[in-house]
Amino acid sequence: MNKSELRQIILEQLESRLRIAQSATQRAIDAATDEETVPEHKYDTLALEASYLAHGQAVRVQECEEDIQCYRNLVLRDSEKVTVSSYVVVIDEHDQYKHFFMGPRVGGLSVTWNGNEVSIVTSNAPFGRALMGKEVGDEIEFSVADKPFCYEVVSIG
Repeated sequence: MNKSELRQIILEQLESRLRIAQSATQRAIDAATDEETVPEHKYDTLALEASYLAHGQAVRVQECEEDIQCYRNLVLRDSEKVTVSSYVVVIDEHDQYKHFFMGPRVGGLSVTWNGNEVSIVTSNAPFGRALMGKEVGDEIEFSVADKPFCYEVVSIG
């Protein structure tokens, strides 16, 4: 198993997110500085609102850059126990296989790798917390909004 390929696919998704965020930031900056958004009276707040949006988008760009740097620096380790950088396959009570990558950030992002949808999970999420330290054959039980979930670890890569 080549987790470097998976990391590269994740990085491509993150770089796409970064480009979108940069474009949105530039549009917000343009709107904030456009001569048509100059306030005509004290209750005309279009330019002010656009500047707040530009700031929020700039923060989003910074977060995207930090995510990319984090994944570039991520050391891909093999372990018998689930840890950050583990590729984990679990099976649920309906015999459905689910594929996860234990990442340091961007939980919830999904990518396609080797024909499987792989969801990134972090230890900040209930499932990620329950998964950390588990071994092949271990069961994982947790609840979200009083809904119970149960999985068995099938493989760790």
